[in-house]
Amino acid sequence: MPPAILIKIRKYLRPDGDKNAIRIRRRRKLIGALWASLPSVIVVLLAVGYLWMLSIPFPALGQRTYIDENALQPGQVNTHWNWDDVHRADRYLEALEQLRDRNASSVEVADYLATEFRRAGLSADTQEYSFFTTNGSKTGVNAYATFSSPRASGTEAMVISASWLSRTGEGDGTLNLRGVSTVLSLAWFLRGYSLWAKDLIFVVSDGYLEGMQAWVTEYHGVSQPNLQAEPLRLSSGVIWTALNIDYPGHSFSHLGVFFEGLNGRLPNQDLINSFQRISLYTGGVPMLVYDHRDDVEILGLPSWTPESIRDNSELKEYARRAKNVVRHVAYQARGQASGVHGLLHQFRIDAITLFAVPATGPHGFHAIGRIVESTLRTMNNLLERLHASFFFFLLVGPTTFLKIGSFLPSAVLISVAMMFCGLQGWVKAGWVWMLDEAQATKDEKVHKRVGNGRWSRRQRPVLKAVMVMAATHGLGVVVFYLLTRSWYLHNSTVAPLLVSSLLAVLPLTSLLLLPKQPAQEAPLPVMLKSLNLCLTSTVISILSVLNFSLAAVIAFLTGVPLCYASSSARSELRIAKYMAYTTLAFGWVALQRYEVLKAVANWELLGVWFAPFMCIVYAPLVLQAALVCLLPSESA
Repeated sequence: MPPAILIKIRKYLRPDGDKNAIRIRRRRKLIGALWASLPSVIVVLLAVGYLWMLSIPFPALGQRTYIDENALQPGQVNTHWNWDDVHRADRYLEALEQLRDRNASSVEVADYLATEFRRAGLSADTQEYSFFTTNGSKTGVNAYATFSSPRASGTEAMVISASWLSRTGEGDGTLNLRGVSTVLSLAWFLRGYSLWAKDLIFVVSDGYLEGMQAWVTEYHGVSQPNLQAEPLRLSSGVIWTALNIDYPGHSFSHLGVFFEGLNGRLPNQDLINSFQRISLYTGGVPMLVYDHRDDVEILGLPSWTPESIRDNSELKEYARRAKNVVRHVAYQARGQASGVHGLLHQFRIDAITLFAVPATGPHGFHAIGRIVESTLRTMNNLLERLHASFFFFLLVGPTTFLKIGSFLPSAVLISVAMMFCGLQGWVKAGWVWMLDEAQATKDEKVHKRVGNGRWSRRQRPVLKAVMVMAATHGLGVVVFYLLTRSWYLHNSTVAPLLVSSLLAVLPLTSLLLLPKQPAQEAPLPVMLKSLNLCLTSTVISILSVLNFSLAAVIAFLTGVPLCYASSSARSELRIAKYMAYTTLAFGWVALQRYEVLKAVANWELLGVWFAPFMCIVYAPLVLQAALVCLLPSESA
């Protein structure tokens, strides 16, 4: 390298002069460059965040599942479930079908189940319960039984359960008779062995989710204001793991696993991975994520699509993974349990639902019995709670998953972009470029700029912006109160339109109440947008480690709209923007009535906080952006 170039490089890295002055100039130059490029940085962060979300199902991402807990040893035992137990399950199925055909009451069904548990030599009982909600009351009777471990003190337990209604159609009324028959036959079979190191608890819950909610809350001594349930006269130790059996069809081809719990909770992944290996290698039954079969056409492309695209294996695999990810996000973001198992997660119980995907064959009671037996034997090996594997994951396929580091940055990047945009607005709210040539007073902080102007400090209307934000969140509380009233639930047409109209018109009064802005104060929309973006960014960042799916949905919906919300000089354009943002904030009240009713029911029955979150957190944040567009700016 020529000496002249070396000299130039040395002078650039180590210039002559005062080192402190050089450091200050370099720092100012760097800050100026970052400030000038900040809009581009925000765009890049948003683009990368959105693209990252779309790339989550990409086949190149993810890794194979594996067992972390060495004590589990899945599939390492000889199973003893045989055709005598299958015959017993068939006899139970015939008896349950007779109860169904004569329209037996919940009390009759529960008494029959408790009697059969006692005939098997188990301690059994029933539990009546009643839920009182805005939409009426729900009553039912659970049946349960306990088998004390012959080799331990009874301080730990496992649960084998089945609900009277299947999860088919999210509890649409399809009966889970074969699942209940499997539990009854398992009670006879499992009590005949002395190898159990944990107590076995058999539960047949009434209804779909409400029965198990009544049983598990009473088991753990948790009170629920709208629940009246009989106290449990039989109890056992601390429940570590649970299997819920859902077998609605005559036979099945695959076993699907459902694992989402209330409010985004997930079980330890070792439980799912162990079940997958046992199902495939012990029972000979392939496992599916949910009930998504691989042999079903996924792409849904029109017939004129070229075969090179229709038969592309990478594209098909992306579609399969995307289907699993979308369904997972739909459950987790809404805080909805994907099955009865999800109600146990709130008490730190690792649980999953085994769903027998209905088909003409080839599997039945024999296969599912062997799989449940082997899975229970695996869970019986545990010396401590499952902890070694992941609690934050995305299961994109039966044997493929994504770690938290592979999907969490997608929402965080959008959150960072919103924070940068908010801080940019904070700086702009505190400084203004004055286009006058008057000399600044001595006590005024002034920074010269090229041209006939100067930077002048101005006040930030922080209190006004905070009051507006508090008012929007207060409005969210009012909305949540209205949605949980009986008049909204029973007026399917008028109530949603009335609430939506009220939410659209009420904030317009801010134009009438807006005081005259002082000359040396920043416009309220600038300050409001800055605080709104900083608050939304904080909410997304915190939520991403509690419920990633909900954080991703909020980031996806609010990232670009909130960053680029702005006022306009034309009042017609401001109102049009305001109506668009208001629709984004509260449009679901009128357009998604079924989802609203389900969210309210889940809040009242199960304590799912999706409904209050949407009303009190999400909608007000977007409404604040709507007010940013509605209020006149300094240029208007």
